[in-house]
Amino acid sequence: MKAIIPVAGAGTNLRPLTYTHPKPLIPVAGKPIISFIIDQLLELGVQDFIFVIGYLGEKIRNYVEETYPTIHQEYVLQESREGSGHAIWTAIEQFQHEDEVFIFFGDTIIDADFSKVMNSPHSCIGVQAVDEPGKFGVVECDEYRQVKRLIEKPKIPKSNMAMVGFYKIQEVPLLVEALNHLVLNDIRSDNEFPLTDALMYMVEKGAKITAVPVDSWYDCGKSEILIETNTTLLQREGYASIELPTYENTVFIHPIRVGKDCNIKNSVIGPHVTIGDNASISSAIIRESIIGDYASIKEAVLRNSIIGNDTSITGFRQSLNIGDNTEIDFS
Repeated sequence: MKAIIPVAGAGTNLRPLTYTHPKPLIPVAGKPIISFIIDQLLELGVQDFIFVIGYLGEKIRNYVEETYPTIHQEYVLQESREGSGHAIWTAIEQFQHEDEVFIFFGDTIIDADFSKVMNSPHSCIGVQAVDEPGKFGVVECDEYRQVKRLIEKPKIPKSNMAMVGFYKIQEVPLLVEALNHLVLNDIRSDNEFPLTDALMYMVEKGAKITAVPVDSWYDCGKSEILIETNTTLLQREGYASIELPTYENTVFIHPIRVGKDCNIKNSVIGPHVTIGDNASISSAIIRESIIGDYASIKEAVLRNSIIGNDTSITGFRQSLNIGDNTEIDFS
């Protein structure tokens, strides 16, 4: 069994963070998004991974090779971003002979009972009810949760069940046929090849696909969702720092997570703050924020902020979304 993880997106909604840092490597509660995905798949017994890379792909490859040296890894370059179906199509040669594949998009964090997916005799799609289904790929099901129709970003949705970016496909030859049919015949939706259309092709050809509701879904494509996800995970067991070293004249309001080798003094930190490794914080008040590795913050008040790696901020009170390798001095 192989897992296909598309991570070729540019993350434009998270700029300037993603100018130098790929979205799947942005940390949430001290852990990069892609690690949540890989760890969940490893728990399911998956050991073979295909990563569809593009923008800043070498950074993703370096991270996975260093962090997960024992898994079998293949990398496929999506040279032009033409939709989610196109991303999977670029990896056809790597998975076309498999009996079963997982597809897990690299910018989502999902809580679900994956044993239901593993034990299902049919292909599965992870879904969740949403308030604005027209922004997503939407699934229409019968009373037994068997998929009858899928449509990408419908103008008039007939269902509020959105696809969350996790799929188990058992009819691999039919998926290959569907992707080739769309891409080789240049059949597009809004100038792209969405995976939704390939799945609809499979349903029309008789594939049985079950919609599996997930417990939680965090589509980490916007800064406010990243901060919300960070807050939620820090409240769970295993993510927040329990025992902290003594920092000079500093108050911590839990839950928080502090990385290794940080220098923190004369500050109030928390609640719901994640601080990366080797960060330096002095005379600051920070809450509901994510602070990157090697960031330097002095005489600042921050809330609902994401501060990238190697960033320097001095004398400022504001909400910020700052990319890596940035220096700001408001003193």
